[in-house]
This record gives sequence, C-alpha cells and structure tokens, in this order.
Amino acid sequence: MDVQLSEAPISALAALAHIPIAFTVDRVLDVTAPVSEPGQPVLRERRLSAPYVKDYDALPGQSPGSWGQRFNVSRWKLIVARTGDRWVGGAVVAGQTAGLDLLDGRSDLAVLWDIRVTPELRGNGVGSALFRSAEAQAAAAGCRQLKIETQNINLPACRFYARHGCVLGGINPSAYPGLPGEVQLLWYKDLEPLSDQSHSAFMLPYSFRLQDWDRRHSMPPDRPPPGGAHARP
Repeated sequence: MDVQLSEAPISALAALAHIPIAFTVDRVLDVTAPVSEPGQPVLRERRLSAPYVKDYDALPGQSPGSWGQRFNVSRWKLIVARTGDRWVGGAVVAGQTAGLDLLDGRSDLAVLWDIRVTPELRGNGVGSALFRSAEAQAAAAGCRQLKIETQNINLPACRFYARHGCVLGGINPSAYPGLPGEVQLLWYKDLEPLSDQSHSAFMLPYSFRLQDWDRRHSMPPDRPPPGGAHARP
C-alpha cells in the first residue's frame, strides 16, 4: 500500500475529526516521589482492572473543528497522510501563536499539537512518517525544539515519543482539574538545522510503501521513560 504525505491547507483542519483519535486505556503511569529523592519523580506502570476508551475529540473545545475558534491558526501546519483520496493520518504543528501557553513565549519552539492515525493502520509506520515530517516542518520554520503534550494514561504515545528521541521534560499532576487522575507529561525533541540530511527525506510531499518502512527507516527498540516504566500514537 502506498501512503502519500503532503501539506494541506489549514482551512481543512476540521476534516481531521474523520480520523479517530480514541484509544483504549488499560495501563497508566503512576507518578511517585521517592523518599530518598523527593524532587525526582518516578513513573511506574500500573495495569487497570477496568479498561476504558479515551477520546480527546469528545472533550469540549478539543475537536479539530474548534481549534480555529480558540487560536489564530494561520501559522499552523497541517500534514496529511493519504492512501488514494482517503485521509489515514494527520499531524498539526503549531508555532508563534498568541495565547498558546505550551509555546512558552518562544519563537524557536514548535508544538506538535496533534498527531493521529486511523486505527487499522496504527503501528505500521504512518505515525513515524508523520512525526518525522513534523520535525522537518518545524526545522524549516527555524525552530530549535519540538514540544509535545500527552498524559500518563496514554502509554502508547509515551512509548512512541521516547522511541523517536523525545525527552520527558515536564510532569504536572495539577494540569487538568476536571480530569482527576490524569497527569500532564511534556516531551521535548531537539531539532537539527534544516540543512541536516536527517530532514531531507521527510520534506513534503513524499510517499512510501508500508511494507518498506521498517526496512528503510529502522527505529531503535522502545526506550522506557524515567523511572523504569516502559512507556509508545
């Protein structure tokens, strides 16, 4: 199967909602502070006795169609993965946006605001291709670092970001007052200059065959996050 990646107009953001982002939560990462090192939080994986489905798009104001009502998205980049005319994945890179606290007021920081892959193609390299293209887009905009927000309930995402060289740089247990038990995890990826060859293969547009991905772009084994818990979209 051929997958094509290209940039889509930011006006098409709402169409991302046709790609499900929901996932099953069957494990979480508990955040604890060791008595010996109270300032060094540890993440420990815990299996849930009653798994449940989490759907970020179902939260008020969180669906792709609402982002343009909350922020000026004119500087955002929308990357789309297609098979034929069908969207099977997408990623959104945000930068230089007033009111977007995740940017920390920095012009050299980009946020991977969203990344999603249709359920039947997850784990087949589409997410990796989208992530690498997001890196290239951020580097092309002059950014030195990519920042990603996820939560302790999303172990697949945590494993994914760690496997792609992201470093866990922030843990905030009080970020979501209305979602008790969810902890904000902030990941960072230092970006090489656009001239670096690591970005050249992922400048848009480009395409790849799913069965060729692992052979041509092999990734290192999953790495656990700090604390020894094994944390992967």
